[in-house]
Amino acid sequence: MKSRNHVVLAIAGFLFLLIVLMEWMFPLNVVGAFGFVLPILLVATVRSRRLMVFTLALCILVTFIGLFQPGKKRERFTAVVFNRTMVVCVLAGVAYIGMTWEERKAREEAARSALATQTEHLLRANTQLVEIKDKLARSERLAAVGQLVTSVAHEVGTPLHSIAWHVEALKEESGVTAEMQKRIGIIDEQLNRVVRIIQDLLSSTRQRKPEPTWYPAEQLIGTVVALMEPGYHAKGVTLQTEMAQPVPLVWADADRIHQVLVNLLTNALVATGAGGHVMVTVATRPASTEEIESASCTGRFDLDTMVTLAVCDSGCGMPQEDVDRAFQPFFTTKAIGKGTGLGLFLSREAVVAHGGQLTLKSEVGAGTTVTVVLPGLPSDSAAV
Repeated sequence: MKSRNHVVLAIAGFLFLLIVLMEWMFPLNVVGAFGFVLPILLVATVRSRRLMVFTLALCILVTFIGLFQPGKKRERFTAVVFNRTMVVCVLAGVAYIGMTWEERKAREEAARSALATQTEHLLRANTQLVEIKDKLARSERLAAVGQLVTSVAHEVGTPLHSIAWHVEALKEESGVTAEMQKRIGIIDEQLNRVVRIIQDLLSSTRQRKPEPTWYPAEQLIGTVVALMEPGYHAKGVTLQTEMAQPVPLVWADADRIHQVLVNLLTNALVATGAGGHVMVTVATRPASTEEIESASCTGRFDLDTMVTLAVCDSGCGMPQEDVDRAFQPFFTTKAIGKGTGLGLFLSREAVVAHGGQLTLKSEVGAGTTVTVVLPGLPSDSAAV
């Protein structure tokens, strides 16, 4: 804008000097004085009252300057004064109209700019209102689901106790092989876990606060793999594990992280077809400053290592728009009745409560990798 004004003023100054030269060479030709209209109109576009008054004063001064040249007859002098006065009136009128016109244009531009700003603010406020409305709707659905789950959990408790009694009876029967004992042990352990989950649901609508301890990563992964192996074998999907050496310790509530890993392996099994494979990888890396601060909220102030538990499948993958929404409550890509859309949402909440993080990367046709990052230590650390 400033550079444009400089160009306009330069042109106006050039025209002014040209007209001044003509006035000096032909002082009796009043037509040339009307040329001052051009620099006045150019200066009006700059929209400066002071500059307009200064320009108009210079134009009036030059318009009358020819009157002071010697050798003018009296009767001719009177006519020239009258003509020049008419020119000055025209110039003053042009200056007033031009300045008024440009000021009105400036006010209109300011009004349009203000209207555009207000429109932008309204659109932003409307977007925020829609987001808040969606969050409120999700909260209401979560509250309704919480009430439903609490009711269902109360009703499910009795048949679960019956199943647990029958499992205990199976343990005591003669002829039970070692392999059967192993399977019965897994069933009994998972039944106890379900009972604890139900107790948590009945005691509060919120998930209980994690009670982490240093837990061997190999034991944590091994329990989940043993639980999920039959389902993978039945579908023809290979389930493999890769453990860092030495085996690290994880700062985790075993029950909560067990639920997370079961959910991740279940999702991987659903997404992977027969003949595919799923790899569970356990590795360690140095902790970042942000991760150290997050872990300190769980009571670990001496953290310098993070353990990564990655579940990588060779399944169908997800498009980017689904990846962006994967952690939203009630969002699911499964068929109706096959999923609630709460698994990844609750899993991430559980991992974050441990001072860790849960991330998801996926590509259509290339599979999905979900990584759980938790505070950790080498297994031989003296800080345990």
